[in-house]
Amino acid sequence: MTNPTARKFGYPRTLVAETDRWLVLVRPQQPTFGALVLVCKDAAEAFSDLSPEAFADLKVAVGGIESLLSEAVGCQRINYLMLMMVDRDVHFHVLPRYEGAREHGGRTFADAGWPGPPQLSTHVALDEDAAAALAADFAARWRS
Repeated sequence: MTNPTARKFGYPRTLVAETDRWLVLVRPQQPTFGALVLVCKDAAEAFSDLSPEAFADLKVAVGGIESLLSEAVGCQRINYLMLMMVDRDVHFHVLPRYEGAREHGGRTFADAGWPGPPQLSTHVALDEDAAAALAADFAARWRS
């Protein structure tokens, strides 16, 4: 069973990868191309409440994310934001950062905040089908 945060971000349609304790999802609102949400499957609303297994498995999830985004996006940095103001389950917004813009699916994705802090209010909104298609593309890259 999944938590409300995973469902809010489109699970299962936006699923890129799953580890023992984490879900990697495409973020439907893309402040930068390849923005993801990393959601813990543990029932936890505070980072310190995660199980030791979830902390250990975080390394597996982050390693996969960084490999995927480096290859698929060509990013120069990756920002992990743990905001948890509205969605209470432990999760990170994962933002690949880059100079310039990226093109995908007929859309242009600029990193409006580069080289400073990310600007979450500036984004490309993917509809359900576009988010699912990007997730499928990323899932295939993750497995390869």
